[in-house]
Order: sequence, then C-alpha cells, then structure tokens
Amino acid sequence: MTDPTVPEDLNQKANEKAARRKEARDRMMAEKTREKGLIIVHTGKGKGKSTAAFGMVMRCIGHGMKVGVVQFIKGKWETGERTVLERFPDQIEIKALGEGFTWETQDRARDIAFARAAWEEGKRMMNDPGFQFVLLDEINIALRYDYLPVDEVLDFLKSKRPDLHVCLTGRNAKEELIAIADLVTEMEMVKHPFRDGVKAQAGIEF
Repeated sequence: MTDPTVPEDLNQKANEKAARRKEARDRMMAEKTREKGLIIVHTGKGKGKSTAAFGMVMRCIGHGMKVGVVQFIKGKWETGERTVLERFPDQIEIKALGEGFTWETQDRARDIAFARAAWEEGKRMMNDPGFQFVLLDEINIALRYDYLPVDEVLDFLKSKRPDLHVCLTGRNAKEELIAIADLVTEMEMVKHPFRDGVKAQAGIEF
C-alpha cells in the first residue's frame, strides 16, 4: 500500500534499490552449493557463548538430527538447557563431566583427569555416525589451561567425518583452533550485571 505522505519518486527509488539488492543476493546464494560439516568456535569475554551453542542444539533437534553434548566445566551446575534437552532422549546425549570452574576445584591433576574423560566422550560421539552435531562446551577453557594437548584436539578435528558439525565454546580460544575453524564468533562484553553486584540468575546465566 502506497503511503500518500511519501513522494512517489522516493518510493520508486526505494523499490528499485530493493530489487537490485534482491538480484545481487539471489546471485550470491545461487553460487553457494557446497555442503560440509562445520567446525564452529564461540569465544570472547562476553556472555552468550554456550547459550548460542545450545540454540544450535535446539535447532538441530527441530530438524530431527541427533546431537551429542559434552560439558567440560559446568558439570555441577543444574542448568535449564540440560533440563529441557533431557526431554528428547532419542535425539540427544548429554555428558556433564566437569566439576566446576578452575578456581573452585583447586586441584589441577583432578581437572586434567576430568578434561581427559570429557574429551574421550567427545571423541566417541564424533566417531559415532549417528551423531550429526557435537557440542564441546567450554573445551576452550580446558585447552587454555593445557588440560588437553591442543595438537591432539586439532588433529582429531581435522580428520573428523566430513558431514559432522562440531561446536567448541569458551573464552580465550587458541589461535590454532581459530585458524582451522569454518565459523568463529567472538562475544564482546559491553556491560555485565555481575560488575554491579548482581549474582548469576536462573534463566539468564544457567
């Protein structure tokens, strides 16, 4: 419907510009024909890395895909994501193998042992052709503190099944991991309520 308050020539110019944008977009989309399993990295100091990854998990479930989730750090937390996803036992397997954040455990050897156990579960899922998407939640923290050899993780990812999607989350992602990834998103923190004395809240943080 034409807005009588807008000059007709302005409407026409806008329509012509929109048509050119659509034509360019259609040409670009027509060239994108490849399909491949992606290596996806969510990193950065901002909130939302795991949240965005679990959004992809939900999307995969909506498409009837089978998903594996390994949580490297947040094993002790009762998270809303886990509560919801456990209602889809035929499509998702979740292994929460961490004991908490590194400043809580105070035991490096124990942290390394749990990181190794989590990585072995992740490898099992990635080797299982039944899984189409595997989330390695907070593995970047394990790599940052050298709980896992980064070369071992990189070598495994490079040789993964061509159709498998893998998402790795956590701040301070290794540069070597970023280099081999197909999709990298860095969450930037602008403001966070924790700095104003607000504690982690259900539904927002977990």
